[in-house]
Amino acid sequence: MADSAAPPAEPYDSAMAVRRIAVFGGTFDPPHIGHLIVASEVRSVGAFDEVHLVVANDPWQKRGSRLISDAGIRLDLVRRAVAGHAGLVASDREIRRGGASYTIDTVESLLAIDPSIELSVVLGVDAASRLDTWHRSSELAELVEIVVVGRPGSPDVVALPGWRSAAIDVPAIAISSTEIRERVATGRPIDFLVTDDVRNAIQEYGLYGVAQ
Repeated sequence: MADSAAPPAEPYDSAMAVRRIAVFGGTFDPPHIGHLIVASEVRSVGAFDEVHLVVANDPWQKRGSRLISDAGIRLDLVRRAVAGHAGLVASDREIRRGGASYTIDTVESLLAIDPSIELSVVLGVDAASRLDTWHRSSELAELVEIVVVGRPGSPDVVALPGWRSAAIDVPAIAISSTEIRERVATGRPIDFLVTDDVRNAIQEYGLYGVAQ
């Protein structure tokens, strides 16, 4: 399957401007309103044509720490979450590639399709502070801008030597996928923490120990 998205807000004219895409990667197990707020705010404030929510095929940093839902199911949840939101794209790029998920591979695959696009990678403060440990980080630094989003209780964004970077503040929503999984497992409601379609999908798939 190819990346899916709602129709763009306005027709794109390649003669007028360079197309700008923000890559927002994650496990999305499940996607919640915090993810959607970040994606929407980044698109608006950063004036991006699209924000791609890239579903990790094999999130190797989390391997062995917990049971991770099937990548195809997580992709379906993200597709349901962004449905109807112009400019937010549910991307299966890493799933189609297979294996461990590295941002540099995703970036290079997008540039191979259209070398003229401008790419940014969306990160929280903690992840941004560890950029130099990433796979082929020096090559990634040459290809993308880093967009650092503020989160509840995060310290001020620090300079990232060797990287092009920008900071975007987002509304403080203290919710995590971990908390949602725990609420489902213990029978507590997740209404308004995820979209209705995502909540329904969690029930349909029987995820996170949901009562059948």
